[in-house]
Amino acid sequence: MVILANEDLRELGSIKDANITVDLNGNRTFSVQIARSNWYEELTFSSLIYIMGTEYGGIIGEVLTDTTLDYVELKGLSWRGRLAKKIIQPPAGSDYKTVSGELHTVMKSLIEPEFNGLFVVSQEDTGVTVSNYQFERYCTLLDGLTKMLKSKGYRLQLSFRREQNEPGYLYIEAVPIVDYSNQIELSRDCQLNYTMDDKRDGVNHLIVTGKGEMQDRNVLHLYVQENGTIGSQQYYTGLQEIAEVYENTSTETDELQSKSEERLQELMNKKTFKMDVAALGIDVNIGDIVGGRDYLTGMYMANPVENIVYELTGDIESKTYKLEGENQ
Repeated sequence: MVILANEDLRELGSIKDANITVDLNGNRTFSVQIARSNWYEELTFSSLIYIMGTEYGGIIGEVLTDTTLDYVELKGLSWRGRLAKKIIQPPAGSDYKTVSGELHTVMKSLIEPEFNGLFVVSQEDTGVTVSNYQFERYCTLLDGLTKMLKSKGYRLQLSFRREQNEPGYLYIEAVPIVDYSNQIELSRDCQLNYTMDDKRDGVNHLIVTGKGEMQDRNVLHLYVQENGTIGSQQYYTGLQEIAEVYENTSTETDELQSKSEERLQELMNKKTFKMDVAALGIDVNIGDIVGGRDYLTGMYMANPVENIVYELTGDIESKTYKLEGENQ
């Protein structure tokens, strides 16, 4: 049941006769389409929509009315979208923001001051700590927290909650990543369809040409290492070397390497894995890992769930899962 609440978090009842889509971690937005004849004035800016006990929801930030198609569409950021619109900045006089402490304690210090009491971090002790963890410069709060937790084998879990006679709030906690690929042998024998693509002839030497002319031109060499990282020493030579030139004269020199590394990551060896996660019939969340095996070719792959899109059309609910590295 999709609930509507006003900006004071007072529940106004459920939203009926509407088509609802929530893209949790892709474009991180939601949409509610409702016939103009079913619209009412509370379906407007700053009102909240949510499904209790889940992270499907957000705050209405855009209203579109279409008289041709005779509907009103309400849009806004998902809760992860809100986290992605906050930036972790280095303290004055420092190059990086660093944190130490128990996971929930660190998360509470970063999240709660930003959201006026709407986002509440668990007070339970995870028993897991970070020591002088360094965030990337000016990363989003969502990316920073996700990477920090992943370094400890944890992930973000969000759920909207409300205590009796109290305003609702988004409850945030760190929970261990579940690797379902270790628990369940998923193969074609299980009648689950999937696609695996293992590309091993990708670029492993990127020659970057930056600003300048002729012999004075800024040239950078990037090499893929045996473990898949990118370095300055060549590992693959001879027949194994696959090189390509990347011309970039628009990026400043101090940012050229990071931009070029992003380009090489697009071109290098990669494995992609797609499967019908919904058909598993288990409660898989963003950050959890699923895998599959093809006994014909001997290929095995496992990837984290990167995004979930929730849809409610009439009374029919559906979820679409996207794995990390999978094209949209």
